[in-house]
Amino acid sequence: MERRDLVKLIGLTAAVPALGSCTTRKPESPAPPVSRGPAGTASDPDLINPKLTWAKVLTPAELATLSALCDFIIPADDKSPSASQVGVPDYINEWASAPYQYQQGALVKIRAGLAWLDTEGAKRFGKPFAGLPTIQQAKIADDICYLPRAKTAHRTAAEFFDIIRDLVATGFYTTTEGMKDLGYVGNVALPTFDGPPAEVRRHLGLTS
Repeated sequence: MERRDLVKLIGLTAAVPALGSCTTRKPESPAPPVSRGPAGTASDPDLINPKLTWAKVLTPAELATLSALCDFIIPADDKSPSASQVGVPDYINEWASAPYQYQQGALVKIRAGLAWLDTEGAKRFGKPFAGLPTIQQAKIADDICYLPRAKTAHRTAAEFFDIIRDLVATGFYTTTEGMKDLGYVGNVALPTFDGPPAEVRRHLGLTS
């Protein structure tokens, strides 16, 4: 199975709204108004014209290494562009720079992991990770790509890879190009709706 296909196996869950009872009941008193801040603030964000309220902290050198790793995880193929071509490194930079406790902890691991990749590239092959051909990048990534089997010496780097792999998949497969790669079309209007195929209805005992 190709690496891209493995990354696609990261599933998306859909929330299904609960249906209320159809029984008659007494009208409830109206809910108190919700307090909201001015439009475009954290309490009422403008999702059409979002504003970034923190600086992105990864350095150009770190972004170069990150871009190489993103493209190693999801390279370009005949169906879609690579992860870096749709802006995944910038997405990860914005996410990791957020001033929240979880992201700040992840940022420490991301920076340490990027430094580890370049150190390993120089030690094993005489170049930083971004300057290596894919086959040499793979030799480094093989040591950290599966956290449960990582050696003790590579565990911290494997934790970093675990974070990045999930962020790359999230960033890529929520873009228009990534959704096309998955074959996801979303909610689309149908000219007609003929119901389930006859074979399905027969299997369910709904028709003879």
